[in-house]
Amino acid sequence: MQRVLVVDPSTAAVRLLGDQLRHVGNVQIFAAPTVEQGWGMVRTVDPQMIFVEHASAGVDGLALARKIRRSDLACRQAPIIMCTAEATAEAIFGARDAGIHEFMRKPFTIKDLERRLEAVTLKPRDWVEAVQYVGPDRRRFNSAEYKGPRKRKADAAGTPAARLSQALRIVKSAAQSLDSDPAQARRALAAQAAELRAVGEAVKEPRLIEAANALGAVTQVETTGAMARAELVKRIDVLMGFMTDEGNGRAA
Repeated sequence: MQRVLVVDPSTAAVRLLGDQLRHVGNVQIFAAPTVEQGWGMVRTVDPQMIFVEHASAGVDGLALARKIRRSDLACRQAPIIMCTAEATAEAIFGARDAGIHEFMRKPFTIKDLERRLEAVTLKPRDWVEAVQYVGPDRRRFNSAEYKGPRKRKADAAGTPAARLSQALRIVKSAAQSLDSDPAQARRALAAQAAELRAVGEAVKEPRLIEAANALGAVTQVETTGAMARAELVKRIDVLMGFMTDEGNGRAA
């Protein structure tokens, strides 16, 4: 971690966070007081980690996080940590749904910061490339404060059946967004093609592997128009054959 962007209108908060980060490692701090300036720096600096204020004068951290996640920038998957004095349930879950990695309450200590840094660097979460949501797996989100046991749904998330089901649901949603959000729909389809191929290999299902490869090949073609869209839809329809009536994936 060498380049860190801090988007916060408070110069005192930026200075304090910068001092704490320099105690952790040799980093270069870039600061922006507004979302507009923050977005400009995201495009030019290519930060490896981003800290954003939740909501303050000139800053809407949720909007900036969503914009970064849905962009084509190299740093679109960089860890984003949200800082705010308003640590309400609404703010925390809003951060989670915007693709934020971690949530930190102000004022925070160096130990609080270290826990968040450890969470994003030593305990990486799977990346979800969907249409309505882009970011780290929300089922693992806990803002480094949750002390209870993991929920059963999260524990089972890594099984082939669960992975297949989620990937097929994302493919279906992406197919419905080909006209309204074509760029993100294609990104989602490409990511799920790779995931479905991996699931097919894990359960040794050649038909699933073949269908996933076919979809992946089409998403890599930089063409537009009715014929390209029709070919994409055809490949999606084949994969939908692996979805049960209840919406659960099956590899059989």
